[in-house]
Amino acid sequence: MAQPLDQATREALVERVRFYRELGLTEFYRRAIDPALGVEQVEPLLAEAVSAQAAGLFAELQPATSHEEHTIPARKNFPAPPQALEATPPADRAAALQLIRDDIGDCTRCALHKGRNKLVFGDGDPAARLMFVGEGPGADEDAQGIPFVGRAGQLLNNMIAAMGLKREEVYIANVVKCRPPGNRTPEPEEGNTCSPFLFRQIDVVRPQVLVALGATAATYLLGQRQPLAGLRGRVHAFRGMQLIVTYHPAYLLRDPRQKKEAWADLQIAMRELGLKAPGKE
Repeated sequence: MAQPLDQATREALVERVRFYRELGLTEFYRRAIDPALGVEQVEPLLAEAVSAQAAGLFAELQPATSHEEHTIPARKNFPAPPQALEATPPADRAAALQLIRDDIGDCTRCALHKGRNKLVFGDGDPAARLMFVGEGPGADEDAQGIPFVGRAGQLLNNMIAAMGLKREEVYIANVVKCRPPGNRTPEPEEGNTCSPFLFRQIDVVRPQVLVALGATAATYLLGQRQPLAGLRGRVHAFRGMQLIVTYHPAYLLRDPRQKKEAWADLQIAMRELGLKAPGKE
């Protein structure tokens, strides 16, 4: 039987679970608490794997409405272009992306437009071999109209540089183009309304490797909701491309210990692209 949690550990777990929920992470690693470990060593937990007391803490943090109402559903199955259809020539991809942006227009398709300052479409090389997909814009992105320009964006830039690339050599987009209030996880209606435009962007850029940053991006891209731990560490087939799942940079800012794991994921992408880290033979 698990030993009772002391008040300090209890408060730390409350804060930890709240932090992950704010990032949109609703699944955790299957690892039980060892009472001998310090709070700083306690890893994110799957509620069913912890003691009844810790599971109760998780329940305390849920909204009053049903958890199922807040679960991100599998996105609609957007079919890949027919095999016989030729990819957009690299020279025409910028224009093709602009057509998608024009189609979005001054979007009012979902409620997110009400608090929007600027719509955040995408950024980078339209003919990139590597594309990153995040969840949605934050405050800095909403102000500038460019994805990943805040603190998380600076970390993503460093991650890209560690791969031996420049930001201008990759393409970056999000599941939703408008900032959710308080940086919350997009609601299902919002994600399913906006993600078709993301899929059109992907089909134009047609990168060799696509990196999903965080649980929300992975869910909408793969069409299935699984713990991040079950999706990381391998290559997924995706619309004729290779998809790799890793942590969102915002998560890494809050838990820098996971940067080593994220680097392992990026090295999978590098292997698929034939890249070597700067300074490596």
